[in-house]
Amino acid sequence: MSLPLEAGDSMRIAIPIYPGFAATDAIGPYEILSRLPGAELRFVAVVAGPVAADTGFLSVLAEPLASMPDPDIVMVPGAPNRCLPLGDAVLMEWLRAAHARSTWTTSVCTGSHLLGAAGILKGHRATTHWSDLDALPGFGATPCNERVVFDGKLVTAAGVTAGYDMALALAARIAGEDFAKAVQLALEYDPQPPFDAGSPERAPAHLVALVRRLGLGAAQDLP
Repeated sequence: MSLPLEAGDSMRIAIPIYPGFAATDAIGPYEILSRLPGAELRFVAVVAGPVAADTGFLSVLAEPLASMPDPDIVMVPGAPNRCLPLGDAVLMEWLRAAHARSTWTTSVCTGSHLLGAAGILKGHRATTHWSDLDALPGFGATPCNERVVFDGKLVTAAGVTAGYDMALALAARIAGEDFAKAVQLALEYDPQPPFDAGSPERAPAHLVALVRRLGLGAAQDLP
């Protein structure tokens, strides 16, 4: 566990994005991690410039991967499986090199699959979107049906909104619980959803089937 970050310390944070990335996977943790003391946060990509998210309605301006070769924190967002660049050799090489030097390597949702494709999850506990947990053993990881999983310096979050929880838990370890709680308060992150249907364990079976049929989960991209 790292010591709390103090004033004057720097914290280099890289969020690698790619065409079709899930916007909330990236922007949720960005809202929290960018507020760490001394934060220097960059969205980076294999091809610099505007990168469109999975819906096509939002683009984020990315810098080249080389602009952040040695981040303290790597935060990898997920995407629908059809958009995951698992075979992108340039991205895989950057992930492996960044992980070798990082203090924390993290992911949200199917971002863990990118870490897995880079060989980073082998022998570690990890999580991802509930609809795609069974893919993790293929990367040599032990799947955990948990919201956030810490395993050494690897931190993986479950689907989409779990990125908020992961980033707050990480902020607490880096800068202390009071700081993380203050960020939570500043963002008014006080979830009170109108329905208790946020996990397959609590949602009615017909809703789980509907998610799968409509292709709304990570593993099912098409109806």
